[in-house]
Amino acid sequence: WVGGKGQLLSQLEAALPKSLYDNEFTYIEPFVGGGAMLFFMLQKFSNIKRVIINDINTNLTDAYKNIKHKPNELISELDKIEREYLSIKSEDSRKDFYLTIRNKFNEGNLSSIEKTTLLFFLNRTCFNGLYRENSQGKFNVPFGKYSNPTICNTDVIYADSEILNKYHVEILNGDFEITIDDNNLIFYYFDPPYR
Repeated sequence: WVGGKGQLLSQLEAALPKSLYDNEFTYIEPFVGGGAMLFFMLQKFSNIKRVIINDINTNLTDAYKNIKHKPNELISELDKIEREYLSIKSEDSRKDFYLTIRNKFNEGNLSSIEKTTLLFFLNRTCFNGLYRENSQGKFNVPFGKYSNPTICNTDVIYADSEILNKYHVEILNGDFEITIDDNNLIFYYFDPPYR
């Protein structure tokens, strides 16, 4: 994915159906990505009765699960890697560290928390915060040249964990069709690039 929808939220809000303001509804986001719209909706509408998010990217859905269920453990690991990375002063050494982490991320055999920690690290230190995989499913974004990136944002992780738990967000991993539900009033948000 490239960037989030945070800058488009006011335009997206203007296009929301009026019925969402007056009725309970289910919110489903089949391609959750970075979740800008998800967190906007959860903060804006207290009348959401059910929330389902999905993405085909297991690394991403596991990250949401870890934020929801294991924020303390995640923060602890992110804090360690942030301190280690920021203690490196030369850009060349930081690039070497980044490439080592990228290789470790791609090798697998990591716990879910380890994988999420490395995903966060890569997202915060790679070129333009991209997430891209090659044809073998390996993360392949080059190093980004940031002088002081925030890798562990404790306040955001706790706030996101709290709201994911408050709404009992169901986190699915698979093809978007698993989110189809014909019951009740449902609002689907399909990320704009999809037709």
